[in-house]
Amino acid sequence: MDERLEREVNLLHANICQALADPKRILILYALADGPRSVGELTDTLNVPQSTVSRHLKVLRERQLVSAARYGVAVHYSLTDRRVVEALDTLRAVLFGTLAQRAELARGLS
Repeated sequence: MDERLEREVNLLHANICQALADPKRILILYALADGPRSVGELTDTLNVPQSTVSRHLKVLRERQLVSAARYGVAVHYSLTDRRVVEALDTLRAVLFGTLAQRAELARGLS
């Protein structure tokens, strides 16, 4: 196997995949795709405790998937790169395609 590819895949896993390992973090990314939001707005949107949102935002910030900007007393979070949501959309399309194939196969067996 190509050593460079292996290093890149290891970095991808450490920096991106682990950040996406929790569904709430993915939902936060989708919420931020609509524009910057505060922790309070994300808490209301996701219907989860503020401490949970803050903990997930910390992981996403550490992996540089979101950035924070202070506006007065409020901190607003935003995506650092819109392509992460585009990648998630692609993965969802793969999932739906796989599910459709399974459904078609199940119909053929019945």
